[in-house]
Amino acid sequence: MIKEIKSNTYSVYFERQFNALREFLNKNTYSKIFILTDRNTSEHCLPVFTSSMPELTAYDLIEIDPGEENKNIDFCIGIWKMLLDFGADRKSLLINLGGGVITDIGGFAASTFKRGIDFIQIPTTLLSQVDASVGGKTGIDMDGVKNIIGTFTQPKAVLINSDFLATLDERQMVSGFAEMIKHGLIYDQSYFGELQRVDLKELNEDYIYRSVAIKNDVVTKDPTEKGLRKILNFGHTIGHAVESYSLANDSFPLLHGEAIAVGMICEAYLSHRHNGLSLESLNEIRSYIMHLFPSYSFGEAIYEFLYTYMLNDKKNTGDKIGFALLNKIGSCDFDLYIQKEQIFESLDYYRSLLN
Repeated sequence: MIKEIKSNTYSVYFERQFNALREFLNKNTYSKIFILTDRNTSEHCLPVFTSSMPELTAYDLIEIDPGEENKNIDFCIGIWKMLLDFGADRKSLLINLGGGVITDIGGFAASTFKRGIDFIQIPTTLLSQVDASVGGKTGIDMDGVKNIIGTFTQPKAVLINSDFLATLDERQMVSGFAEMIKHGLIYDQSYFGELQRVDLKELNEDYIYRSVAIKNDVVTKDPTEKGLRKILNFGHTIGHAVESYSLANDSFPLLHGEAIAVGMICEAYLSHRHNGLSLESLNEIRSYIMHLFPSYSFGEAIYEFLYTYMLNDKKNTGDKIGFALLNKIGSCDFDLYIQKEQIFESLDYYRSLLN
């Protein structure tokens, strides 16, 4: 049975046999079909996909190197060149098969090639299934700033197959779980309570469906992030800065969810100090996240670097740094502007938890 969530102009399908894709391709005529992967998904996920779609024989494969550090304009140019070399026209289809890097850069490459060709997202990591592939955001990084170049362009469909999760290690699963926690914190207190009782080894499609439904409910009300959609940025103003710093400076950089976990603790602290979140709720959030995620040690010396990253955040107005902050678990406000000293205070709070 195919479960479906309808978004503004497309649907998110939950199934293992790709019947929705089969039906879509039967209804639409494309001159050429391309599949974008990275080396990891070529090895682990592409065989699963092609064995389920044996009739899909006429396609060209575009493969890039894995990793957030490669989600940049140089790799995007490489994708555009491959599309040109393979003779892609405006009636071509790009299928993005991979994690958040693939769905982000693939969506951006498709949305800009010849002013836009159709694309389909097939997210293969927990993170990309519950977050990166849903909502029509595409993007690449520049100068260490996350997703600073991008478009709002909706895919033709999103296909979620939970079988792909069997290819992930525990660290990748925990990283993706950070976005699910965020969905509960900003929108659904009971869901957050349920997640605290979940064993990640037993995580099933029902929870993924719930997270996608929450995000979809937000983005359909505000497709281009003029208001409500900004609540999805909870944990990300500081978290993205920490992620950018780690990518640039650490031998083994933090994964996205690990950095967002740091950001959610800091921003829960700011929520308590500046937006009415109770101390009891702050302690509950802090305790649960620190139980799940590895701590990240850093010194006061990096505060200015983190602040510089935050100044380039897309949500800012002028030199004011915008935050989405909780007022209680399950409810979030947006367009709250926090001063530099208060941000540094939240970083102090996080570091105090490591002692």
